[in-house]
Parts: sequence; C-alpha cells; structure tokens
Amino acid sequence: MSRSAEAIEVGDEHIRSSNFEIVQQKSIDCSAEKRKSLRARYFYGILFLVTNLSAWFIRDYAQKALPLLHYIKACRTGGRDCFHTLGVLRVSLGCFIFFLLMFLTTCNTKKLYEVRNNWHSGWWSLKFFMLVVSIAVPFFFPSDYIQLYGKFNLRVYCKMIFLVLQLVSVIEFIAWWNKCWKPDQERKQSCSLGLFMSTLFYIASIFGIVLMYYLYAHRLACSLNIFFVTWTAILLIVMMVISLHSMVNRGILSSGIMASYIVFLCWSAIRSEPANEICNAQKQVNGNGDWTTILSFLTAICAIVMATFSTGIDSQSFQFRKDKVQLDDDIPYNYGFFHLIFSLGAMYFAMLFISWNLENSARKWSIDVGWASTWVKIINEWFAATIYIWKLISPVVRQPKVMDHEEPNQQIDDSITP
Repeated sequence: MSRSAEAIEVGDEHIRSSNFEIVQQKSIDCSAEKRKSLRARYFYGILFLVTNLSAWFIRDYAQKALPLLHYIKACRTGGRDCFHTLGVLRVSLGCFIFFLLMFLTTCNTKKLYEVRNNWHSGWWSLKFFMLVVSIAVPFFFPSDYIQLYGKFNLRVYCKMIFLVLQLVSVIEFIAWWNKCWKPDQERKQSCSLGLFMSTLFYIASIFGIVLMYYLYAHRLACSLNIFFVTWTAILLIVMMVISLHSMVNRGILSSGIMASYIVFLCWSAIRSEPANEICNAQKQVNGNGDWTTILSFLTAICAIVMATFSTGIDSQSFQFRKDKVQLDDDIPYNYGFFHLIFSLGAMYFAMLFISWNLENSARKWSIDVGWASTWVKIINEWFAATIYIWKLISPVVRQPKVMDHEEPNQQIDDSITP
C-alpha cells in the first residue's frame, strides 16, 4: 500500500509540474504574441504615413516625375485626371480599400491564438504588395467614379467626426499624463518635472498668442482674427483659473497641455484662411512655399497620422461597458476598430490635401486651406475647451447631489441607533 501511495503521489507531482509548465509556456506565448501585435501598430502607422506622402507627391510633382501616367487611358490627355485633385483622390481610395480589407478580415478577432491575429501582426510582404495594388488600381478607374468618391467624402463624411475622434485622443492623453505625473510625497522628482513641463506648456501657449497677434491680428481691420486670438487667450486663462481653484485642485499640467492644444488649433485655423486675405501673412514665391508654410504642412501631416494612430488604438473610449476583464490571451486592442479608423483617415487626408474643393487644385505645400476648414477648426477649439472645462468642474457640480442623497440615509441611521 505504501508503494502504491508513493507512486500515486509521484504521479500527482508529475501532473502538477506538467500543468505548470504548460501554463507557463502558454503565458510566454501570449506575451510574445501581444508584443508582436503591439509592434504591428507602428508598421500600419508607417504605411499610412507613406500613403500620405505619396498623395502629396502625386498632387504636386507627379506630372513631371511620372510621365508614364500620361499614357493611361483613364488619365485622359496629358494625364490631367491622375494628378492634382483627382490624383489625391485615387491614392486615398486605394488606401481606403486596403484598410477596409484589413477591417473585414480582422473585425471579429478576440484571442491571440486565432489565425486572424497572425494575419494582423504578420505577413508584411503580402500586405505591402496589397497596398501597392490597392493604390495602383484606382488609377485605372474612370474619372467619373473618382469624382463620385470625392463628392461622397465632401458631402457625407463630416469633418467634425474625425476632429472629435482627435479630441478624444487628446483627452485620453491628458488623463494618461495626469496618472503618470500625479504628485505624491514619494515622487518629488516627478512632481518637479511635472511643474517644469506645465511651465513650458504655458510659456509656449503665451508665446503662440503673442505671435498670432503680431502676424495675423496686427490691424484693426483684422477684426475676425483679433476675435479668434482674444477668445483663445480668454479660454486659456479660464482653464488655468478653474484648474487651480481650491474646489477643483487639478494642478496646471493638464490645463497647460490643453492650452497648447487650443492655441495650436487657433493657429491652424488662421493658417487655413485663404492666402489672398490681407490679414493672412502667408506668401509664396515662384510657386514654392516659405519655411512657415512648409513647417505647417509637415506639422499637419504628422497631426493626421498621430490622430489616426492614437484614435485607432483607443477603442475603449467608445465602449459603453468598460468593466470587462482583460484576460492574458485577449488581443491588446480592437483590430477591426483600428483598421476602420485608418480607412476613415484615408478619406480624411484626401479632403485636407484638396482643401475640401473638388474644382480647383490646391497650391504646392498647402493643406486644408479655405474658410470651411477655418471655421471647423475654430469650432473644434471651442468644443475641446468646453469638454475639458466640464471634465474639471463636473465632480464639483455632482458632489452636492451626492451629499443630498447621503444626508437622508445618515438621518435614518441616527434615528435607528439607540
């Protein structure tokens, strides 16, 4: 009996050790797959950036650099329908097709061991070939279909949708920043760095306000620009005062980040005004942009890519239920939502490159120019400031209601207690 008991005990130990090794191996495999999936986000971001640069090249320089396009039947005489506005739309349509295919093939992925997870995180040679084919195919479509795609973008796809998604990503970034730099007694160095960064953000914001007054609101005739800049300065002061109020006490770091963001939106809105306006200091010499035009153009492209990327990985902000437990073998982010946002971003960058105008081609090194763009950015600035101020004061506004509900309960408890 003793030998059989020892044999059973040894067998149990062997089974437990085998199970532990299996669980450990599974955990290691899940960690490796999760890291691979997280790295894949940056590859998709790079592909999206390359597509944006390709659209810019097709719009401004492909007419001389790519003479083979002149011989494509769909491009018509001289290839005029494959450059400038229609060229941008063709590249955008190809990018949209690619990410739509990725959305359709990954939208229901839940676990890291699924085949669709391997498709999302690997097979890059095949995906690059798919992207090239997807961009090339629209250049053989008749121009009428490309015009229809552009009209769909212009009339149906609302600019505010994507700007709201961009705003959500900024709000999430502020929440992350506050979490990382939350001051306490054990992290004095982090608190000092947070104070330094908040001061830096406010100095940059004030400098931006002064610079906009000097460049775009230096005449009394520029009343609209004066209003834009002045109202931005007022919003900056209001956000700082509320965040420092004793009842809110949120510090100045998050308000400094938000102040920089709304100053950037105001500057971007004024830069979107038509260049022939007397209050807009933009100039072009010999068809080439000056350094401020080139800088704003590159900044806008980076903003498009970053807004698309940050929104695509932040699907939790658009979920009604946020109490779902994340398991080890769950995917780290929603693949379908990620590719859907990139497909919408493909439609969005097309409208920016053609300045929301299907009739006239945008000039070189310009992006998102026109009164429609100006007002959308200004409204987005006001909306962003309103949302942020509400996030600051909402706990204070709701607190009295909570106290009112607690007082009756407290009175009942006191009456019961002998």
